[in-house]
Amino acid sequence: MSLGLWFRAPAIGNVFPAASLQGFTAWRNLWIYSQRTHHRRPIGSIGGRNLPLAFLGSGFIHTSGTSLQRGLLECHGEKMAIACGVSRIKWSRPVSLFTAASAIFGVGRGGGGTGNQKLTLQDVAELIQKKECRRVVVMAGAGISTPSGIPDFRSPGSGLYSNLQQYDIPYPEAIFELAYFFHNPKPFFTLAKELYPGNYRPNYSHYFLRLLHDKGLLLRLYTQNIDGLERVAGIPPDKLVEAHGTFATATCTVCQRSYPGEDFRGDVMADKIPHCPVCTGLIKPDIVFFGEELPHRFLLHVTDFPMADVLFIIGTSLEVHPFASLADAVRSSIPRVLINRDLVGPFAWQPQYSDVALLGDVVRGVEKFVELMGWKEEMQELIQRETEKLDAKDK
Repeated sequence: MSLGLWFRAPAIGNVFPAASLQGFTAWRNLWIYSQRTHHRRPIGSIGGRNLPLAFLGSGFIHTSGTSLQRGLLECHGEKMAIACGVSRIKWSRPVSLFTAASAIFGVGRGGGGTGNQKLTLQDVAELIQKKECRRVVVMAGAGISTPSGIPDFRSPGSGLYSNLQQYDIPYPEAIFELAYFFHNPKPFFTLAKELYPGNYRPNYSHYFLRLLHDKGLLLRLYTQNIDGLERVAGIPPDKLVEAHGTFATATCTVCQRSYPGEDFRGDVMADKIPHCPVCTGLIKPDIVFFGEELPHRFLLHVTDFPMADVLFIIGTSLEVHPFASLADAVRSSIPRVLINRDLVGPFAWQPQYSDVALLGDVVRGVEKFVELMGWKEEMQELIQRETEKLDAKDK
């Protein structure tokens, strides 16, 4: 058994040695990957294919299946070489050093909550009603958008990755790889035509998040979704962190000019490849591809998660990092509520006394919490009001 290290240092300012207490606190997203002896592959190669590597602290990586990442830690323009032979083996899991630190030094999340009474969904509702929890952070994934008709990525048979043969690509992930995009952008824009904002409408889960905002409870919504339905539901951009990008803006891949995404919607709907009106370069919606940096707004998690009074995790597999690592970034005493089809991430392999899991249909789970809060009528009024606005806009 060998250990590989994957470093991600999002903190701005001094970076402390990882072996110190300050280092444990500042580098809460340092991941230790347990790996068995594996066949070493060429740098940047996964399964025989050359893939763009996310440089540390910027891109996102999968933690399902087998992968190998090697690279440099980049911090304030300085490079520190690190042996990063990271292999994700089936049945193995990443362990957050933030959690390891808590076990050693008593900081952050950690321990099984021995001696503490297990929280219930009713308890969480009462904490919010009593205003003991006033700052809600939400992590949302594809599961909140599937009720709107948008397929998720990984569900066998129905997910996007299972139905990409029609796009004539060598393998599913190629549709979100820069190298392939520059070689052949048409498959991505064919998919973009289906996912572009305006084709789908928000559902009950989106309007629940909107209601949290209207009540002054939503500190921030972190979403993996690129469909823009959170914006359509009326959640303002300053409350959003679209971790994997958005169609709301687009950038020329040559001159780097930024444009409103709506400027090129007509081209996408007409099956045309959008080009920059200034330099004729290829226009790419600001969706995060494999190997690209996450939006700078993602760094808001450094302050948002320590401030949170309650964390909702809704409709996500918690399989893509660094997004998934945020589930461990809140204080150990605050409730974490999972509303999801399955038990995932730390809820499955490191549950806490303050964790609440509501499994099954996501919308039904959200409805149950809304009922406990006594917000049922307000939700119905909000949905009716917003639906009428969208109907009027579509006429």
